[in-house]
Amino acid sequence: MRVVIQKVTKAGVEIEGKSYASINKGLLVFLGIEHTDTGDDTEWLTGKISRLRVFDDNAGIMNLSVQDVQGEIMVISQFTLHASTKKGNRPSYIRAARPEKAIPMYEDFIRKLEETSGCRVCSGEFGAYMSITLVNDGPVTISMDSKNKE
Repeated sequence: MRVVIQKVTKAGVEIEGKSYASINKGLLVFLGIEHTDTGDDTEWLTGKISRLRVFDDNAGIMNLSVQDVQGEIMVISQFTLHASTKKGNRPSYIRAARPEKAIPMYEDFIRKLEETSGCRVCSGEFGAYMSITLVNDGPVTISMDSKNKE
């Protein structure tokens, strides 16, 4: 699994021109699921995201997690995080999980993230064409891959 996490002051998702979900202060998580991903990847990433200390404490140091600041989390499915651009100019998405595997993992990821973080977690709609708006705070943008665990 790969994620791109952005610390935001607000974020929203629209589907077919209508507001679908929104959050205030918190994390916007773009999630890409690979065909080799398992529940272990979900466990590791949801734990890391819940405890990721990217919010300022009273001294202005990034020392607090989304849990600590009682923030919100939005998860957006994004298979393009597994794009391979090694050959040619048209990205290949062969490593991205097919919907029959990805949808249950996406739903499990959202449930587990809500459980682990104790925060309100909302999402977009898997497979839908979505318009995402966000105000990146910092800016802070972090990428993680459960296969590298850096």
